[in-house]
Amino acid sequence: MIIAKTPFRMSFVGGGSDLPVYYRQNEGAVLSTAIDKYMYVSVNQKFDGDIRLSYSRTEDVAHVDQIQHPVVRNVLKFLGIDGGIEIASMADIPSKGSGLGSSSSYAVALLHALYTYNNSYISKSDLGKLASYIEIELCGDPIGKQDQYAAAFGGLNLIRFHEDDSVSVDPIICKPETESRLRDSILVFYTGRTRSASRLLSEQSKNMADSKKRKLMGRMVQLAFEMKILLESDDLDPVGELLDENWRLKCQMASGVTDTQIDEWYQRGMSAGAKGGKLLGAGNGGFMMFVAPVDKHIDIVKAMGKLRVMPFSFDTNGSQVIHY
Repeated sequence: MIIAKTPFRMSFVGGGSDLPVYYRQNEGAVLSTAIDKYMYVSVNQKFDGDIRLSYSRTEDVAHVDQIQHPVVRNVLKFLGIDGGIEIASMADIPSKGSGLGSSSSYAVALLHALYTYNNSYISKSDLGKLASYIEIELCGDPIGKQDQYAAAFGGLNLIRFHEDDSVSVDPIICKPETESRLRDSILVFYTGRTRSASRLLSEQSKNMADSKKRKLMGRMVQLAFEMKILLESDDLDPVGELLDENWRLKCQMASGVTDTQIDEWYQRGMSAGAKGGKLLGAGNGGFMMFVAPVDKHIDIVKAMGKLRVMPFSFDTNGSQVIHY
């Protein structure tokens, strides 16, 4: 039995610049952190040679080509595993359409567990690279690369996407108390809504042909570098305003990123004392994040009504094999 534990992530600024249609012409950058909410994938040898999968549904098949789950099917074929295996997964929070990078955390955890199953080592960099390849190239998902690298590496990072398809992960070097103050200033609410990130990201990719949209994305990338400078200068005061600008830019990148309900929730939080915020992920559902002085948190929670607060902390370890 092998169990891999892989974190979800929260992105602050720059999301969308990890799409190839953008970064192959202009360097992309996302500032994000992994959090202590995890995807767990267990792998065990199956005695009868068949394949059994347990996720939101159960699959019992005789051959890898019969697997319905595209990530599992492509990973097993890529690694040359034909059968005799059982794979199960579970997550700490609702994982579908959450905006926390759950599908990529699953891909990273699955790869990490199966490499270990094959008695092979894989680095964090290769985990991010291979998970991106599986999801984008083999499964055909119109997504970016930020989630895979955030899940593999863990920590608070500026992740840069270069024109040659390479990726750099630059840790944010700041005082521990600065990181603690950032974490403590954040409130996250579950909207109860899920959505397809693929549809929103497909539209956003198409919109990159518009020079005005590309210019907006360029500003979002600039904000990622500005936030890195602020954090490394231990200056948190402007972070909320920076997030607010990023959110307003993001809402212009594709239709459906926001709607009247989301706008109302966001305005409630801002009116109650938040300095800035955003929907996590591609938009239109999942989790909503605010940055606010700690003494305003109670007022914001009251203003958000029945939306559930998600307690969290930062994760610094990235993907780990916790049982072997």
